[in-house]
Amino acid sequence: MPPISFEFFPPKTDEQRATLESALPRLKAFKPEYVSCTFGAGGSTLSYTPETIRRLREVHGLDAAPHLSCMGGTRDEIRGLLNDYRSMGCKRIVALRGDLPSGMASHGDFRYASDLVEFIRAETGDHFHIEVACYPEVHPQSNDALSDLDNFKRKIDAGANGAITQYFYNADGYFRFVDAARALGISAPITPGIMPISNFSQLRRFSDMCGAEIPRWLGKRLSAMGDDVESIRTFSADVVADLCRKLIAGGAPGLHFYTLNRAKPTSAVLERI
Repeated sequence: MPPISFEFFPPKTDEQRATLESALPRLKAFKPEYVSCTFGAGGSTLSYTPETIRRLREVHGLDAAPHLSCMGGTRDEIRGLLNDYRSMGCKRIVALRGDLPSGMASHGDFRYASDLVEFIRAETGDHFHIEVACYPEVHPQSNDALSDLDNFKRKIDAGANGAITQYFYNADGYFRFVDAARALGISAPITPGIMPISNFSQLRRFSDMCGAEIPRWLGKRLSAMGDDVESIRTFSADVVADLCRKLIAGGAPGLHFYTLNRAKPTSAVLERI
């Protein structure tokens, strides 16, 4: 079994905090190499990421890596966050472009994730292990697969250590993407992002936004199950576990699970691998 990691989002309400707190002991039992916490975009939610990182590290004893999104941010703001995370003992960061916060007209001091990676390296040297995002099924805003790969290479050339993919359900697409990246001279580890399925309508909504493809056969099978939650969970866990086994057999360097702060869907997959 290669190293695994879990992604959480920063809870904003007492109910969300309780959900995450109840999920953590069960997920921690799988001994993740690290966990990450997404970047709260849009001003007021920004503070939730450092708070969550601090709690994951100090209360739960997890190696927690913050996501850092540069869109709409200034150099001073990013520098301040880098200093905060260093003082907490963070050694890993997930560097992303992100989306422009609602109501903001300017992209700020950074236009691309490669600019952010370059800035982190200039400010902190080799202190942080930097992960970036990549897209086996092409970024939804990219013109074509080749320009998307070129953009990925710029992030690696700027100093990133590795990459986490957008989620997908086609192992062959991942392996073809890795081959294309290697042909372009990218040698950094490319870790598959894994999205367990518990709610098909939610998955469809996410996939429409991020450009991840739900294979037609999978969508049709899930649609046929209607509101049978238990059948959806069992079938989905089998499908995603099978995907993980194929990825591991093909040499994937790790598995990064998008948990949505819930233990059951991710645990069901891991227990089947």
